Amino acid sequence: MIAQRRIAIVTDDPGWHGARLRDALSARHYGCHYTSLATGHLQLDASPVPVRLAGFDTALPSGVFVRGIPGGSLEQVTLCLGLLHGLKRLGIPVYNDAGAIERTVDKGMTSFILHTHGIPTPPTWVIADRSRALALIQQQLAEGHAMVYKPLFGSQGLGLHLFRSLDDLAHWPDEPGVYYLQRFMDSGTRSHDYRIFVIDGVAVAAMKRCGSTWLNNVHQGAQCEPLTLAHIPELTRLACAAVRVLDMDYAGVDIIQDKTGGFSVLEVNSIPAWKGLQGVTALSIADRLVADFIERRLEKKEQVFSRSIP
Repeated sequence: MIAQRRIAIVTDDPGWHGARLRDALSARHYGCHYTSLATGHLQLDASPVPVRLAGFDTALPSGVFVRGIPGGSLEQVTLCLGLLHGLKRLGIPVYNDAGAIERTVDKGMTSFILHTHGIPTPPTWVIADRSRALALIQQQLAEGHAMVYKPLFGSQGLGLHLFRSLDDLAHWPDEPGVYYLQRFMDSGTRSHDYRIFVIDGVAVAAMKRCGSTWLNNVHQGAQCEPLTLAHIPELTRLACAAVRVLDMDYAGVDIIQDKTGGFSVLEVNSIPAWKGLQGVTALSIADRLVADFIERRLEKKEQVFSRSIP
């Protein structure tokens, strides 16, 4: 049983993005309900609704737009992703689906897939042993390379550390975990990188992000500057290639250019924010996302379903 023309927007904090998606869906005569995967569960009895989401107790949503995956223990996160996998297996369009999220929320796997497909990324190491991680940083510093540590699961520029010298290691918390380490890409005197927004394999908007520190994340105070897609063909080609090999409906791709002129993909975000980007582009990103979701996922599914009825 499916709630026709009613979309589940998966999020724990609808905020600005949720409101824009709601309005874009409403303009196309779709209703929506904000729901958290943290409150979802599987109900595998005689019920016709085996995947339960808050607000969809008696019928499955006609589609799911993922805006957030709650944190938690390994078991809790596994259940959240399992709910999305289950919905897709039941024929419900999920945008982006759990597989795309799994490939990109794990920065190590993202880097691995990009690297093995020949897409340029900074030299990267993913290590579980802290002593080996420290030895690697020391070796890279001795060779003249600054290094960046990022949480394997993280966003918004939180928890990052830059090591330019051995003295910087003193400020690195002594915590066990997995160490995702990248060689620092120096973009020049004014730190900057680029965010390219890709929908259905096409770059639709872009911006230059200029950081007040070495971090170029908007949530860390970076300023957004507009970019014209026609003026950055190499960036758009690289962003679209990254999204293609990661098999995603849409993504925010972060690319940096080092002082030698070479481009590297830093990250590919399967649940990207676009508030900063929206401020420097005339395109309504929410409208474009919803149009792709409905026309390529929901309406295509409805057409297949209607053809299957004798």
